Amino acid sequence: MPFKIISPKNAQRIMKSVFWASGIITVIILIIIIGYILLKGIPAINLEFLLANPSDSGRSGGIAPMIVSSLYVTLVAGIVATPLGVGAAIYLSEYASENRIVKFIRFGTETLASIPSIVFGLFGLSFFVIFLGMGWSLLSGGLVLALMALPTIFQVAEVSIEAVPRSYREGSLALGSTKWETIYRVVLPAAIPGITTGIILGMARAISEAAAILFVVGSALSMPISIFDPGRPLPLHLFVLASEGISMDNAYGTAAVLVILLLIITVLTNTLVEKYQKKMMGR
Repeated sequence: MPFKIISPKNAQRIMKSVFWASGIITVIILIIIIGYILLKGIPAINLEFLLANPSDSGRSGGIAPMIVSSLYVTLVAGIVATPLGVGAAIYLSEYASENRIVKFIRFGTETLASIPSIVFGLFGLSFFVIFLGMGWSLLSGGLVLALMALPTIFQVAEVSIEAVPRSYREGSLALGSTKWETIYRVVLPAAIPGITTGIILGMARAISEAAAILFVVGSALSMPISIFDPGRPLPLHLFVLASEGISMDNAYGTAAVLVILLLIITVLTNTLVEKYQKKMMGR
């Protein structure tokens, strides 16, 4: 029987069906994971759980210090990683010429993104905690998470900046603007949605990491007053509760709070970005 070649129209239909199925399966998997965590965790969430300190090693009480610790380390990571990542992306996209150094920098960021999180934790213990004398603190944890978020922010920001049409730059320069004025007033506003997406991805990774901060934050159950105090962010608290079998109910409750925080951050940021895009387009 001779081999029959599929017509272009049928091939298009088949691939469209494959892509649709892939998208639907991805959404279903996401709904199953989030739904299962929320279904198991929401019954444990109440006002006391959110506002009280943990007791009996986390077997009872709440997770207020863990929420504050997570906010601290994420804030530190964002403050450190965002200007470094965006600044490096601006330099490579707008100023640097294509040479070996630029290629090495890009290779370095790709390698940095692939390093296991536990290796970041060991580096943070050796460098921030011991060598720099910061001790076990939320500052040390935030700096480790900044290193992890940096390649994501840099890569997405670089792609977003390079995606801005060249005509925007040429028009601005033709009107007498300087190179920096063109970048600041034309390129960056046009690339803001993509850059914001990179920051969200980087911060989402930072707020959900446990292995990277295991050796640097001190895992204290008390309420942290400043970033120089030890603490226990939500992912680490979840890991301790589940791995040591302290309380699976509180572990699911902690996981649900973490998922809800991530959803709030993502939805809120996407809403602000959408409003910014409409404003830029004059809608």
